[in-house]
Amino acid sequence: MKRALLVTFLLGSISVSVASPALAQSGSPSSELRGVTGTVCDKSENPIASAVVYLKNVRTLTVRTYISGEKGEYHFSGLDPNADYELHAEHDDLTSANHTVSSLDSRKEMNVTLKIDKEKKKSEK
Repeated sequence: MKRALLVTFLLGSISVSVASPALAQSGSPSSELRGVTGTVCDKSENPIASAVVYLKNVRTLTVRTYISGEKGEYHFSGLDPNADYELHAEHDDLTSANHTVSSLDSRKEMNVTLKIDKEKKKSEK
């Protein structure tokens, strides 16, 4: 009888310790992944298809890219809510300004319009 109680107690303890981290992660609003969507456009606000949108994680320096659709649309999902990101777009010899997606911004989905209106800086050789 004591052995059966001990086994039941141990199994109950294991299931609680396994479930607790999952409950803590899903219950915490700061742990929810985020996304960024938007449109790439020219200085006249016309959408630009096939622009390359760059998203850089400032902490890890990893870069993700997205090719804008026919209407200039782009989308990044699965972003770490505790990381800051830099976002910009390029098309031909033009680029947009850098936009920051801050970890201090609590929005789950952000919409950022990237206006391509500056010439790219020539790299030094």
